[in-house]
Amino acid sequence: MSEGQTYKGSCFCGAVEVEVTGDPLFMGYCHCDSCRHWSAAPVTAYTLWPPEALNVSKGEDNLITYNKTEASYRKSCKNCGGHIFTDHKTMEIFDVYPAIIPGLEFIPDMHVHYGEAVLPIKDGLPKFKDLPKEAGGSGEIIPE
Repeated sequence: MSEGQTYKGSCFCGAVEVEVTGDPLFMGYCHCDSCRHWSAAPVTAYTLWPPEALNVSKGEDNLITYNKTEASYRKSCKNCGGHIFTDHKTMEIFDVYPAIIPGLEFIPDMHVHYGEAVLPIKDGLPKFKDLPKEAGGSGEIIPE
């Protein structure tokens, strides 16, 4: 990845297109109950970006928003239901799902909310019980 490089992605049907520029702040896996239920998967992958890095380049009128809490506003396409990104308002970052950014090399840093995991993963990455201290969590690491 290089400074200023722009990566393009879209929802499942292509009605919504996004661009992210630069490098993600972090990449990893989330095991929290909310992410698992939202994605209907045992674990989700994330790429976290500063707000200025994300641009909805097409189909902003096709975005729908769901927020179970004030912390996370989940965006998906009203046509295909494809998940696109989450605006984590309280942390001032955007989680753009790596599956929709085919040109971005996904290099995970960590697992978060591993205390809620339903699928054990042994990959040598740090596994935070909740979140790193810098992100407001306990910083506690769970052994593999």
